[in-house]
Amino acid sequence: MPFPMTPNPLIRQLEELYRKYNRKCYVHPDPLEFLYRYEDVRDREVVGFVAAALAYGNVTQILKSVEAALGRMGASPREYLDGSCPADFFHDFDGFVHRFATGRHMAAMLTGIKGMLATHGSLMEGFAAGCRETDATYLSALNRFAGAIRALSGESDPGHLIAMPDKGSACKRLNLFLRWMIRGDDVDPGGWEPLSPSKLVIPLDTHMFRICGSLGFTCRKQANAKAALEVTAAFSRLIPEDPVRYDFVLTRQGIRRDEAFGLGNAC
Repeated sequence: MPFPMTPNPLIRQLEELYRKYNRKCYVHPDPLEFLYRYEDVRDREVVGFVAAALAYGNVTQILKSVEAALGRMGASPREYLDGSCPADFFHDFDGFVHRFATGRHMAAMLTGIKGMLATHGSLMEGFAAGCRETDATYLSALNRFAGAIRALSGESDPGHLIAMPDKGSACKRLNLFLRWMIRGDDVDPGGWEPLSPSKLVIPLDTHMFRICGSLGFTCRKQANAKAALEVTAAFSRLIPEDPVRYDFVLTRQGIRRDEAFGLGNAC
């Protein structure tokens, strides 16, 4: 997305970071990289949801866990879900562990996703069903979406793999999933083009929270939902059509440890 010339010095600095570092060569290590394997958006949205759900803890372990989960789902995760039943999920993910998540949590989540696909045809349509034109952000829609998947997950509980925005957390992983699927640029692959980036909420983690606190975007003490909305509102005043535009470049230094990043050496 081209960005207009502006006299605002903060936007100029952010745009310089964006031009230098918003590139695929800076993505690794990040679960986002798994989405690049899938041209079909029907696969990509499933992969994105699974990858985002597992995106907590040590990044090396995150990548291993996402790889292991996708390995159980075969070449087309969407076809795997369509052609399997919940009993298959519990069988195929028996022994799977990612920190606090077990194979039963994963099987419950996949059962809910399968139910959403059966009801709406795609995760995008399932999410869009909960959107309201009057909503300033997608946070309420995300709560409806997460609640619907949980309700469709059967007797088992996906646990913390699916956070609920109405519980007060920043829901970083779910908002990250929306960023990946709704935005489209050199880093975010998109696929949900009917939806607008203008309503996205910052996927607030501790690194982004610290940066945005230093910028005066929030005075809150915790990186919770209220802080995420405050930070998003601040970015919206700068760039209302795409408030999460700078999320990737501002969080790279919290993930990548090589000295090249952040020192003006763009690939």
